[in-house]
Amino acid sequence: MDRPNYITPAGYAALRAEYDALFATERPALVETIAWAAGNGDRSENGDYIYGRKRLREIDRRLGFLSRRMKAARVIDPAGQEERGKVFFGATVTIADEDDNHRTLTLVGDDETDAGKGLIGWNAPLARALRGAAIGDLRRVVLPGGEREYEVIAVTYP
Repeated sequence: MDRPNYITPAGYAALRAEYDALFATERPALVETIAWAAGNGDRSENGDYIYGRKRLREIDRRLGFLSRRMKAARVIDPAGQEERGKVFFGATVTIADEDDNHRTLTLVGDDETDAGKGLIGWNAPLARALRGAAIGDLRRVVLPGGEREYEVIAVTYP
């Protein structure tokens, strides 16, 4: 990975909780089911065994992914940001487009994005355009729908 995986403390806790739930609860229960199904005889037509092995591979892949993401994570608490007048990681930004439509976005780690809640990834095109902007700055960004210009209305930190 050539760039750090910035993440908020809450985002890291969510990754850790998912990892722990898969590793400590779901995986052991599945291994037990697979062992029971394997003891039933013919494995080629045993649905519990076939599905269990497939699901076990999915869990192991997800555990590996989560492990790599947590290892590369660089936890940054936005509340500790000293320069609160500019947009940096963890900032909640209110922007207005050319039609004076206001949107409020929070710049978070790429692993914790949720567009429905206004959480955009730090490496998203809009987030990259807003980095370092202060209140009143105009930023131009190329989006799939075309080029747009946004004005920064407000910047806050937790």
